[in-house]
Amino acid sequence: MSVFHELHVFFLNVPSSYARMYKDVRAAVDLCHRDGTLKQMVAKDPKRYINEDPTIVPMLEMLRESGRATFLVTNSLWDYTNIVMNFLSGTSEVDGSKSFAWLQYFDVVITGSAKPGFFHEENRANLFEVVPETGMLLNTDNGSPMPQVGDISARIFTEQKNHACQVFQGGNVAHLHKLLSIESSSQVLYVGDHIYGDILRSKKVLGWRTMLVIPELEKEVQLLWESRDTRKELQFLRSERDRIEDEIHHLKWSLRLKNPHGDAKQKLSTELDKLELERERVRLSHQEAQRKLHQKFHEPWGQLMKTGYQNSRFAHQVERFACLYTSQVSNLALYSPDKYYRPSEDFMQHEFGIVGSGL
Repeated sequence: MSVFHELHVFFLNVPSSYARMYKDVRAAVDLCHRDGTLKQMVAKDPKRYINEDPTIVPMLEMLRESGRATFLVTNSLWDYTNIVMNFLSGTSEVDGSKSFAWLQYFDVVITGSAKPGFFHEENRANLFEVVPETGMLLNTDNGSPMPQVGDISARIFTEQKNHACQVFQGGNVAHLHKLLSIESSSQVLYVGDHIYGDILRSKKVLGWRTMLVIPELEKEVQLLWESRDTRKELQFLRSERDRIEDEIHHLKWSLRLKNPHGDAKQKLSTELDKLELERERVRLSHQEAQRKLHQKFHEPWGQLMKTGYQNSRFAHQVERFACLYTSQVSNLALYSPDKYYRPSEDFMQHEFGIVGSGL
């Protein structure tokens, strides 16, 4: 029985709890990765599963021409990595022989890295050199080729290759630093699409500069722009609700402290009733406008970076661990490799009303 059939059977027999559902789906997805089913399907027809981006190669060429060293670290093994990178770079198998033209865009490629464990220097995983033509693994001494048994040494084999980029499997971040002669972690800008497996560990443990790829961001930015009038209306309704509540509280305290009698008390009570009705009207209007805006982004969950008025937990992680974030890595090509990215100014609550007023 294939794993996809198992998933089909699973959904026909819905378990009794969400916890059980999570465990079953997680087990099925893990099995897809572990037994190669998922990658075999993608490898047969990459175009069906991977978005093409013709700007990736120009971006890599720009980085290379600027003198930057570039590297690729992936948990996938060499065979799958080569298929995906050939597709992304617009090269493919020629005359039945494998193409390794994409390797020209990198100084070092490390496959089978087992991230996030790769980011710990105490991880004692061995580093093997990969022979791209055969997929064979050769022993190395922390990246340096070691003589093999027989007449052909790893060094001689390396010199005969028609591509300069070295390909490895395994190892840890210390091997990468040595291979690229990295002296300071702040020299590295690491781009990844997994907040935990890529960004959090590389930033927190190593102090690398980080860029998180969030594909959903492109649609969210577009929707934010299209809904700018609605968001202004929401801000107004919220401010109006706060203003009315302040008036209600003022009247209630007036009734309690001044203890008016007769017509004065009746007048204050009538005014209070009107304000409470107005507050309810504004509250319902705000609630409905908020619901409609929420559904524009994602019907059950709303905006990716928001939980109500506050930033979501994911947004807090992005702010803390991602130096930059974008919808796709090729957006780097829109700026000079020499550009210095500066953080936006932080504001405290008391500053919002007077920023730009000259005070």
